[in-house]
Amino acid sequence: MTRPDSLPHSVIKAVLRATQSVATPFWLYETEPMRERVQQLEKFDVIRFAQKANSNIHVLSIFREMGVLVDAVSLGEIERALRAGYTPGTLDQEIVFTADIIDESTLIRVIELGIPVNCGSLDMLMQLGQIANNHPVWLRLNPGFGHGHSHKTNTGGPFSKHGIWHENIADALRLVDKYGLNLIGLHMHIGSGADYTHLRQVCGSMLEAVKQLDRPISSISAGGGLPVPSRPGEPEIEIEEYYAAWNETRIEIERIIGDKICLEIEPGRFLTGNAGLLVAEIRAIKKIGDNYFVLLDTGFNELARPILYGSYHEIVFLKRSGVLVTGPLKSIAVAGPLCESGDVFTQNDGGIVRFRELPMPQVGDLAIIRDVGGYGATMSSNYNSRPLAPEILLDDGKLTIIRQRQSIEQLLDLEVRGKAF
Repeated sequence: MTRPDSLPHSVIKAVLRATQSVATPFWLYETEPMRERVQQLEKFDVIRFAQKANSNIHVLSIFREMGVLVDAVSLGEIERALRAGYTPGTLDQEIVFTADIIDESTLIRVIELGIPVNCGSLDMLMQLGQIANNHPVWLRLNPGFGHGHSHKTNTGGPFSKHGIWHENIADALRLVDKYGLNLIGLHMHIGSGADYTHLRQVCGSMLEAVKQLDRPISSISAGGGLPVPSRPGEPEIEIEEYYAAWNETRIEIERIIGDKICLEIEPGRFLTGNAGLLVAEIRAIKKIGDNYFVLLDTGFNELARPILYGSYHEIVFLKRSGVLVTGPLKSIAVAGPLCESGDVFTQNDGGIVRFRELPMPQVGDLAIIRDVGGYGATMSSNYNSRPLAPEILLDDGKLTIIRQRQSIEQLLDLEVRGKAF
């Protein structure tokens, strides 16, 4: 798949059609890029979607129909996977629960459903083992290093809370034996948006971890973190090269263990990131000094990635007639409506506002924020008491609302129905 440098005409038409029925802001997802991403990874034995990137039940159902399995990181995500049609407790592990802690209600549910647990802490192994002998488990290991597109998305190394530290593998195995747990696999994930060099290093760390085992396993997971392009001309990761590196590692592990190994990959934003748009309306334009602020009817209550990570998202302006805004370039920052100075879509990782050279739109034009299909709607909030925006699916030219806009009444209902205890 190659990310198009400009929005396809079919997508622009879909955006305009959607605005005739749904008020802004709203999310729009294309199914075609998702399917193309899945096809890119088809050489891996298992593609396990990290649904925290986009957990809409309809999106999960599309992946399930393509044979993609699912990872869950909370009780809510387990229930979403079930609602999307995934079957728990199967031999091919359609659902795996991954976390660094497990609360009581989730613990009861994974045992009830027979869902394998990917344990990121020694305490998880102990808490699970105390009430569920022979339960299937993975070990999520921290290899001692990490990398991501932001220091906040780094999930490995001594400054990350994630995973069992690589020097504690023996302690983990003792707990597995003490409680009779069924160890089926090892998992490593070093960060979201990691570069190829760091991703490649995980292969060696996985091999070293396997050498410390005194027992066979059936699976290894390369984790996720595959980067996706977000700027015109930005290169794609070489999937063939990445798979070849992991396949070599798998073959060596099979030699050590003396049995076949299932090779999993756990993409999240890689599958959905380029497939999503956030569509908003321009409500005000301000001239501040020599710069301009274009203010939208959506903010970090919808898209939090810029304020959290300084993530870059291309923004284009569209006339209601369907013509992209063109003309002389001005120094423009694009921001939202929230009562927060940090509610700016064009900022860097340190929170410094960045002005982009963009053509000047008019109030009433549309702003389309690209590449937001991963960690967009799933990270939304009700900040400033703003209802959650609707989600729309574009599949084979047909538009379907797959999440209704939350109403203010729904937002308030949990509070007005409180009761004393």
